[in-house]
Amino acid sequence: MCIFILMIFRLKTALTISAIVFLCDCHNESSDADSIAVKSITAAAVMRDTTKINPINQPQINYVRPGAPVPLKNMFGINAYEWNFEENPGSPNDRKHIYEDNMALIKTFSAVRHYLNWNRMEGGNKGDYSFNPALSGGWDYDVIYERCKKDGILVLADLKNIPQWMINTYPASSKDNDNAPVIYGQSLDDPASYIDQAKMAFQFAARYGYNKNVDKSQVRVVTKKRWNDDIPNQPNIGMSLIKYVECGNERDKWWGGDETHQTAEQYAANMSAFYDGNMGKLGPDAGVKTADLNMQVVMGGLASADIKYVQRMINWCKIHRGYKKDGSINLCFDVINYHLYSNNGDVRTHKRATTGIAPELSNDGSIANDFVKLANSLPQHPEVWLTETGYDINQESYQKAESIGSKTVLQDQADWILRTSLLYIRYGIKRVFFYQLFDDHAGGTSQYATSGLNEGIKRRPAADFILQTTKLMGDYNYIKTISRDPLVDQYTLGKKTMYVLTIPDETGRKGFYTLDLAKAKAANIYHLKAGADVMDKSVVNTINGKIKIEVTETPVFVEGVLGSTKP
Repeated sequence: MCIFILMIFRLKTALTISAIVFLCDCHNESSDADSIAVKSITAAAVMRDTTKINPINQPQINYVRPGAPVPLKNMFGINAYEWNFEENPGSPNDRKHIYEDNMALIKTFSAVRHYLNWNRMEGGNKGDYSFNPALSGGWDYDVIYERCKKDGILVLADLKNIPQWMINTYPASSKDNDNAPVIYGQSLDDPASYIDQAKMAFQFAARYGYNKNVDKSQVRVVTKKRWNDDIPNQPNIGMSLIKYVECGNERDKWWGGDETHQTAEQYAANMSAFYDGNMGKLGPDAGVKTADLNMQVVMGGLASADIKYVQRMINWCKIHRGYKKDGSINLCFDVINYHLYSNNGDVRTHKRATTGIAPELSNDGSIANDFVKLANSLPQHPEVWLTETGYDINQESYQKAESIGSKTVLQDQADWILRTSLLYIRYGIKRVFFYQLFDDHAGGTSQYATSGLNEGIKRRPAADFILQTTKLMGDYNYIKTISRDPLVDQYTLGKKTMYVLTIPDETGRKGFYTLDLAKAKAANIYHLKAGADVMDKSVVNTINGKIKIEVTETPVFVEGVLGSTKP
């Protein structure tokens, strides 16, 4: 029997902790440790919970999602730029080597979403492609992607913005690198208008994809030297470095000039060209799939988190791309992708926020659930990713994390970042990428200016928490949630079992949870620690297999030990 005693602090003035319980047999692989589970959980509230969560934003209880389980580490991606890899302040002109101090920080994360400006690779003249180095900026993408593969970091290359030569086709009043990717005056409704982006996508996929049989006559790079002792670009194919590529970024935007906007139907036409050259109609050197059938095309992250936008794209595909032989819609994407930041506004209705809030108190859960339901209604069952989320630390931002009790803003940013990962894995989201590696504008006061998870060459507490959690349980798969308040999640790895306990609040609520570990003689308790690589560990003996755990709003990890506790 598990008993949770709940204590509530209404103001943001108290310490917050959550707990993860881990069961394993440290001495006997054939023991029945894995069959031990919490038989019943009851919650006794000393005071009423004044922070009410809408039921539609709460996970289903004891629901095991079909399909392959997801390891927790997949929830720990990061957004970054090429200069985060190669800009060494001690050698500012060296773009051929990784800056190791930054790479040590990047290795905290399981995946990188690379904001890759099209202009870097085709910024001079139309059709002049460059990668190692890029003629604009001198960055070497071969070096970056090779290092990521070596270190086991998945890369999502987000091919975004338009090149300077395309910007130059627009009148002065409409010049914007965020315009829809067409030459000025062309129809946004016609896939053929997006042929130049589709050709860029082909070149990228041919080089960095896994197809070693690409027609080399279709591969083009600028091989001329920029100066006498320059190392020029070299053509290459099938380097087997990139599996995922994204088409643009926030193409459903409602801000900016008219030329930057695309309807769902227009963006579907765009993606059809990008995906496979509009089913091959744009020629032998257009589209990702034309170069590599197995490369996965990710929808550009939607700013509005509007499921109707995706449904309209699907409807466009029905009409203009038809159906495959198996009866499924011939979609123009492999992964559904959206952005969402936890706050007290609502991006779907453009209701402006005033502050960030704990993820469980937002509408993030129900929105994620809707996206996953739509994906699962399709025969392809495309994965759903969240490629931007996070919190600012500057207190002028409407996306700010706040100080709660004795905790600093950085500590609460860390709490909410980790709990964001725990939330999205419950709803079937397959990957999460946080915004972003470093502050966009250190010391800035606007939204998203100070969302970095690192500062200088050091991790902030949020990155500390991610690193420590990954080391302890990154390979564990989420199975189900068995309680809502406290949130109690079950994870497994082989025969091992974990329970994750979290109070879903931002008021400093805390309490004690008595967990029945059956035959466990003791428990190893791990506490997250800012500034450290690993968690603090303590050992507590159980009483008749039971242990009383303090549970608050910051994750704590508990490992039940079934064998002898003697060294």
